[in-house]
Amino acid sequence: MALGKSTFLNLISGVFKPTKGEILVDGINTKNKKDFLNLRKKIGIVFQNPDTQILFPRVYDDVEFALKNLKIEDKKEKIEEALKKVNMYEYKENDTYELSLGQKQRVNLASVLAIKPKYIVLDEPTTMIDSIEKENVYKIIRELKKEKYTIIFVTNNINEILLSDKVFVLQDKNIKYSFKKDEILENVETLKNSEVRIPDVIQIVLKLRENGININPKDWIIDEMISEIIKICKK
Repeated sequence: MALGKSTFLNLISGVFKPTKGEILVDGINTKNKKDFLNLRKKIGIVFQNPDTQILFPRVYDDVEFALKNLKIEDKKEKIEEALKKVNMYEYKENDTYELSLGQKQRVNLASVLAIKPKYIVLDEPTTMIDSIEKENVYKIIRELKKEKYTIIFVTNNINEILLSDKVFVLQDKNIKYSFKKDEILENVETLKNSEVRIPDVIQIVLKLRENGININPKDWIIDEMISEIIKICKK
């Protein structure tokens, strides 16, 4: 089995079974069929293509599906809470086929959140959605981080790594480098040596520092950084 980013996520979430060795998630062996329901309650995954996880014509039914399968009680309360977290509560009776790809992705996130897993796995969740919906997903991720969810986020969009607390560079089927987000400026050469493009925000931070303006990178996108630069320049 060729190990790429998506394969890695599918393995730790139990979608794929390892052909060699074992994978344990909080002591749960992903190969053990008897523990599959416990694993599903522990870890939820959202895929790149929003359409692949939408199964029902009504939003509410789609979010309810996993709860039914896992025999989780108090479904109504959990569904409504999850839809509110992703700002899709007002769409709960809507037809899923009428939703945009970004809205569908938020419904998929709600389906995972309704289970209240310990771990949330995101496999390039913004690749197929527009810029406005990307921002919606980023906001949700930030809020979930505040709520102490553990989020494993795979991305090809280098600018998205600033949403993380720790960065892992996967190369040749192995984790080649890892460092905390706070250490990213010290690891610019590491990224270059791995042929990883430097995030736009980090390039701007480095240029500003060359000109005597000190800004520490946060989980910014470009627009947010411009606002921060304007604030500093006004002082």
